[in-house]
Amino acid sequence: MNNTINVSIDCVPAALREFFAEHSTIALAFSGGTDSSYLLYAAKACGANVHAYYVSTPFQPQFELDDAKLLAESLHADMTVLPFDVLTDKVVKSNPKDRCYYCKNQVFGGILKAAKEDGFTEIMDGTNASDDAGDRPGMRALKEMKVLSPLRLSGITKTALREYSRNAGLFTWNKPAYACLATRVPSGISIEASVLKDVEWAEKSLSDLGFRDFRVRVYPDPAAGDTNPDAPWCAKLQLTEDMIPKLMEQRKEICALLKQRFTDVTLDLVARTPSM
Repeated sequence: MNNTINVSIDCVPAALREFFAEHSTIALAFSGGTDSSYLLYAAKACGANVHAYYVSTPFQPQFELDDAKLLAESLHADMTVLPFDVLTDKVVKSNPKDRCYYCKNQVFGGILKAAKEDGFTEIMDGTNASDDAGDRPGMRALKEMKVLSPLRLSGITKTALREYSRNAGLFTWNKPAYACLATRVPSGISIEASVLKDVEWAEKSLSDLGFRDFRVRVYPDPAAGDTNPDAPWCAKLQLTEDMIPKLMEQRKEICALLKQRFTDVTLDLVARTPSM
C-alpha cells in the first residue's frame, strides 16, 4: 500500500514560505500531532533540509510514535527516534507544578544534542498562534533554549492549521489534542512509570470502545495511607457532555474495565469541554 503524500507549496501560506526561505536547514521536535506534522509537511513543501526528532519517553503513548513514524514515512522525511527516560530526573519525577519546564529542558536538550551531531544548529517546534503564551513553564523553557516556533511567528491558529492540514491530505488534520501522560497525575505526587502504563492502557481501551476527547486522571488511593509507590491508585474519568449517552449505555462495562487496574473509579462530567 502506497501511503505517500504529495507535497505542494500551494498548501503553505506565504509567511511560512518566508520562514523556510530564511531557515532552510533546521531540525524539528516532532510529536506526530497535528501541529508538528503540518510543520514537517510545510518544510518539505518549501524544499527545506529538515530532520524530525521524536523523543520517546514514558510520557508518550505508543500511538503517538506510530503516528509520527507513519507521517514521516508518508512524506519521505528523515526521522530519528530518541529513547529518553525523563523519570531519571528527580525533579521531573517529583512532579512539581513547573514540571513541564524541567521536562522540556531534558527533552529539547536531547534533541539539540542529536541535531548538532547531525549538522543542525537550529530547532523548531509546533507551537501555534492559538497556544497561550502566558507564563507557562514549558514555553519559558523553549524561549530560553532559543527554539523557534514558526507557526506562532506566522500567526497560524489551530483552526487555520487544521484547514491547511486537511487541504494537504494529512491524516492528522483532525487529530484531537493529546497532552502527555504526566498531566494525568496531580502536581506534587511522584510519577510512577507503571501508573502511566495503566493510564495508557485505560485510555486506549476506552478509545477502542469509541470514546473521544476524554481523560483518565489518577491519584493514589487515600485508603492506602502514605506515599508507598506500590500502593494502589484510583481513577477519575473525565468526559465531555456529548459522551454521556455512550457512557450510560456502557457504564457497567467501563467500570469493570477500569477496575482491572484501579481500586476505585469516579466520573467527572463537567471538567472537560469540547474546546479542551
